[in-house]
Amino acid sequence: MSVDSTIHNAYMTARNGIAKMLSRIVPPKEVDDILQDTYVRLCQVKDTSHIREPRSFLYKTARNLAYDHLKRADIRLIDDAIEAIDELDSQQNDLEDETTRQMASQQEFAHFCDAVRLLPPQCRRAFVLKKVYGHTQKDIASELGISEKTVEKHIAEGIKRCTVHMRKVQQSEDMAASVRSNNHG
Repeated sequence: MSVDSTIHNAYMTARNGIAKMLSRIVPPKEVDDILQDTYVRLCQVKDTSHIREPRSFLYKTARNLAYDHLKRADIRLIDDAIEAIDELDSQQNDLEDETTRQMASQQEFAHFCDAVRLLPPQCRRAFVLKKVYGHTQKDIASELGISEKTVEKHIAEGIKRCTVHMRKVQQSEDMAASVRSNNHG
């Protein structure tokens, strides 16, 4: 009987024992793959003259393959964890950006409402009916009892005053931010 058949016979005899040993090292679903890899390794051995104890050689080969498998699994886990952390960071940044945008939008809307409140009453009514409710100038003129030309002037005045107010607010916020950054820097 050649050494090759001796190793093959030793593998077939020790297979269950190797499987038990592997099940203490790797998850049960990985045992069959590692057993198969062990057999493939045995088939790849060209010179078996150095193998004195085939059973010991089999166990050692299987154990080394199991440890290699665990190392690869650890690396995959680390890579997956890094990827998950990166994804969470990205989602967190997206969430922070969206929250910032929403806050800025709400703050801008509040400033716009303040600007509209500061309009003269007749101008405010015409402006709101046109810009908020989408009424035509003709309908607004009829509702307010004024000419369409006057409605047009009120809306233009409303746009101009709201724009000026919003620019002033933005400038004061920019100056406040500049002062804060100079005080912290």
